[in-house]
Amino acid sequence: MNTFSRRTFAKAALLGTVSTAFAASRASASETAPVPPAPVGAPNGFVPVLPAPTGPYPVGTVRRAFTDPSRTDPWDPALGLRQVVVDVVYPARTVRGFRRVPQLTPGEARVFAELAFPVRGLPAAGVDWGGALTHAHAGAPPLPGRRPLVLYTPGGGDARTLGTGLAADLASHGAVVVLVDHPGEASQVELPDGTVRETVLYGPPDPATFRTMVETRVADLRLVLDRPGALPPGLVPDPARVLACGHSAGGTAAALLAARDPRVRAVANLEGYLDLEPWPGHRPLLLMRTDGFGGAERIERSWAGLRARRRTLRAANHWVFTDHAAVVPQLHAAGLVTGAVRDGLVGPGDAAATAAAVGRGLRDFLAALRTGPARRPGPAQ
Repeated sequence: MNTFSRRTFAKAALLGTVSTAFAASRASASETAPVPPAPVGAPNGFVPVLPAPTGPYPVGTVRRAFTDPSRTDPWDPALGLRQVVVDVVYPARTVRGFRRVPQLTPGEARVFAELAFPVRGLPAAGVDWGGALTHAHAGAPPLPGRRPLVLYTPGGGDARTLGTGLAADLASHGAVVVLVDHPGEASQVELPDGTVRETVLYGPPDPATFRTMVETRVADLRLVLDRPGALPPGLVPDPARVLACGHSAGGTAAALLAARDPRVRAVANLEGYLDLEPWPGHRPLLLMRTDGFGGAERIERSWAGLRARRRTLRAANHWVFTDHAAVVPQLHAAGLVTGAVRDGLVGPGDAAATAAAVGRGLRDFLAALRTGPARRPGPAQ
C-alpha cells in the first residue's frame, strides 16, 4: 500500500465531506450482476474501461484554458488571475487518424492515485488510472451545425474528468458539452504549462467556504459563456438549448448560474442542494437523485415544491452520475474493492444501466427544449 502524507489525508477530509462521504450513505455487501473485467496486463496494473457512446456520431474533443482578467484566484491569490480549464466534447465529422484521449494526463493520474484510497476507498495501488481512455478523439474535425450546448460542472472536490463518459455520450447524440474544471477546489487539474494544480482546501467546508466554492463556479461558468471562441469552428450553439448541468455542488452552482444569466435556458441538477438561494422557477428544471444518498433529507427539503421533471434512481448512490458508475463495478468484479465500497459509491444495483438512464434523461430533457418556449417550466411529477 502506498504511504500517504498528512497533507494528502487533510485533502481527503475535505473532498470526502464536500462530495458526501460514502460512509454516511447506504452500503451493503450485496452483489451486482457480473461485469467483464478490464484488461489487467498493463505495466501499471488494472486499466479501467469507459463505456462506448450510444449515439450515431463519433466524438471529438479539444482542451481550452481561459484567464479571467477581472478576478484573482480565490483559493491562492499568490497565483494571480483566475485560470479555468475546460474540455470541449462534440460530434465529429470523422475521427480517422485522430487518437483517443486519456481520461487523465500522467500528472493528473498521479495525484488521483494519491487520493483514490483515502477519499473514496478505491485501490491505493494496482490500478493504472492514467491508462483509461475516453471515447473522444483529440482535435477531430467537428460535424458542423447548430447544437445544444451543455455546461457541465462536477461534484465538490471532483475534477471535470469524472464526467467524460456522460459528455461523450451526449456528444455522440449531437450535443456540445463543455466540461469545466475549477482549479484549487478540484482534486487535480493540469494547467497549460504542465503544472498539476492540486486542491488547496483542508478540512470540512464551513458555510462560508461552500458559498465561495459555488460562487467561484458560477463565475467560472460565466467566463466560459463569455468565450465564444472556445468552440471549434463550425459548431454553433443553439441559444434556446443552453443547459447548465451539475453534479452535487455542481448542481447547486448550475441552478445559481441559470438564475442569474439569461443565456442559460435550463438546468439539470444531479443530486445537488438548492437551498443557498430560492429557485426563481423561470427555467426548465430537471432533478435527478438516488435512493442511497446520505443527504436525502436535505435534498427533499431543498427540492420541495419546485416545478420540475424528477427522477429517483433506485439501488443507486451518489457517484453513479459520474464515471465511477462504469469503473467501480469493474474494480469490484476484479476483487480490487469491497462490495461495501461499491455500494457506498454507486449503489448495489446495475450501475451501468443506471448511468445509461441518466444519459437518456438528459437527452430527453434537451430534446424537449426544442419545441417548448425557452421559459416554460418542465412538468411537475
